[in-house]
Amino acid sequence: MFEFELLHIDAQTGARRGRLHTPHGVIETPIFMPVGTQATVKTIEPRELLEINAQIILSNTYHLHLRPGEDLVERAGGLHKFMNWPRPILTDSGGFQVFSLAGLRKIKEDGVDFRSHIDGSRQRLTPESSMMIQQKLGSDIAMAFDVCSPWPCDEKTARENMERTHRWAARCQKAHTREDQALFGIVQGSLYRDLRIESARHLADMDFIGYGIGGLSVGEPKPMMYEMLEAIEPEMPRNKPRYLMGVGSPDCLMEGVMRGVDMFDCVLATRVGRNGTCFGHDGRVVVRDARYAEDFLPIDPDCDCYVCRNYSRAYIRHLFKAGEVLGPRLASYHNLYFLLKLMEGARKAIEEDRFGDYRREFLDRQGYEKW
Repeated sequence: MFEFELLHIDAQTGARRGRLHTPHGVIETPIFMPVGTQATVKTIEPRELLEINAQIILSNTYHLHLRPGEDLVERAGGLHKFMNWPRPILTDSGGFQVFSLAGLRKIKEDGVDFRSHIDGSRQRLTPESSMMIQQKLGSDIAMAFDVCSPWPCDEKTARENMERTHRWAARCQKAHTREDQALFGIVQGSLYRDLRIESARHLADMDFIGYGIGGLSVGEPKPMMYEMLEAIEPEMPRNKPRYLMGVGSPDCLMEGVMRGVDMFDCVLATRVGRNGTCFGHDGRVVVRDARYAEDFLPIDPDCDCYVCRNYSRAYIRHLFKAGEVLGPRLASYHNLYFLLKLMEGARKAIEEDRFGDYRREFLDRQGYEKW
């Protein structure tokens, strides 16, 4: 039911071209996954996600548990039917969201006690309850419940969190019984090379179907993240998919693919889109800026998405200035399309053993703009 085929390794860089089989379809990797935290990708309809060829989307255990509740989703026929999405879904375990609550949560060996960000009610998540919720949601890929270390973080705390993540991973494996749902383990270890290697080896021995790389892109400089990816790459099982969690800027996608990553997700594309910032081959376009008031070019002249074929920068700027909801919708649509096409190009470049050239050409045009 779940099989990962490693189809080709780029001769220039070692980047991987793969294919992951799931109950709801095949995922061609490397791939970017749009984030639908609350069973919707913000401002984008499922039919539009199909139009731009999103192969898989992500949703979140924490948010769906709080609202509308996993029991309701199960009664609706599962998450795919509830949100009218026919292709694969990956659910995050809720670990990162609980980590983000900071002062509102308390981590213990058994699990995490926290207060809902919605109504302040007392809540509890454990490895077992995370598995129960994700199985009721019915996603194709479930993530183990982990402990994410902050940055900066001392080595003692990073080790404690890593070791607890390993113990919780074993509890997740024991609690997970749904055969039509894959379970991925999550590598932790903060920014400590030895801990990252130890975590990768430990989880590899546990033989998960795939592996998340968590606890990165939490505020550290990008070169430090790349260093951690390079450290664990030789330790990760060659025949299993690798998922870099919460990373989705165009430059980081290129750098991650070069370091052996197969899957990515991030809210960045839709978040900055809703604020009027758009991706482009020559760098970002902040379409709200006054200089675009009479600019009748598309957001990105080299993009063939529906938005760039039909609307100008001037028109989209007008929508933002007028407070029209179509503005954020069009910008978000374009940004998601841009990242999905970037990954499509990466797959083709890997097949042709020219990913190093593809990456260099893209980053040179970007001018290494920071997102």
